[in-house]
Amino acid sequence: MTEITHREGLVGIGELSRLIGVPVRTIRFYCDEGLVQPHRSSGGHRLFDPAAVDRLRSVRRLRALGLGLTAITAVLDGTMSITEAVAAEQAALDTELGALVWRRAILAAAQDAPSGARATRLDLLAAVGDPHSAHRDLVAFWQRLLAPASASVFEGFVVMNVPTPPTDPTPEQVLAYAELVGTATDPALAAAISRQLWRSDPASIRHPRELLAGISEACAMVEPLLSAHVPPRPGPELDCFLDAHATARRALDTPRFRRQIRCGTDDFDPRVQRYRELTGEITATTTAGAALRWLRQALEFRPPEQTDEP
Repeated sequence: MTEITHREGLVGIGELSRLIGVPVRTIRFYCDEGLVQPHRSSGGHRLFDPAAVDRLRSVRRLRALGLGLTAITAVLDGTMSITEAVAAEQAALDTELGALVWRRAILAAAQDAPSGARATRLDLLAAVGDPHSAHRDLVAFWQRLLAPASASVFEGFVVMNVPTPPTDPTPEQVLAYAELVGTATDPALAAAISRQLWRSDPASIRHPRELLAGISEACAMVEPLLSAHVPPRPGPELDCFLDAHATARRALDTPRFRRQIRCGTDDFDPRVQRYRELTGEITATTTAGAALRWLRQALEFRPPEQTDEP
């Protein structure tokens, strides 16, 4: 039987183990998982032909890269390239490392808590144990507020108002994110932002989707001005904002209309202000709240009185 085996190029599992440096129990496992199909001797022993030997060598190389059995099978069967498999493994590893970095920052934030406030801080941090889930909660908060918005307009608001969890956060950023998530659970914040957006009873607005599109456009125009620290003043940004409100209400831009828009809400609500501050601590993104406050101040702008020189 040994002579026939050698003549046909078959090797037993023990010899294969010595050839490729893989334990016998591991080879059995690969066989049981279907990565390689051995022959069987008359006595039921596993025998491996040259193709199986080469396949197991490939399995060993791919396992050394950290690839899982599913990916290895796909590579060996030709349904996935090595490049694709490695890229997928890198992406998974990046996700895992990101979770560890976030967890490290949470632990540091918990460790730095004042002794008298540790329980409160732990409750706060518990809301952001999973940063991706916390981000989804913030997106859902804005989805409820901006239900009439088109997909593109909503995406723009999310970019301005929902910071992505930092990839390498400081403990302070994690705390800010936790407070941001907690703030978004306050019904009073939702009511304040709603008043700031609609500036009246939403039911009185005939075209809410068009209004949100106009507000989004005006906020986008204001963003570079805020970044450049340009003080509020009348201009195309305010014109766009007022035109959106007038069109949505089928109204004319009159002094009375402007008073209505100016007095329709409190743009300096502390809850809205705190949301904006927390977002700023996490990222440099300009929030819609900051842009709307700039527009409100532009609406109140009064040019300095001109005086004649004596």
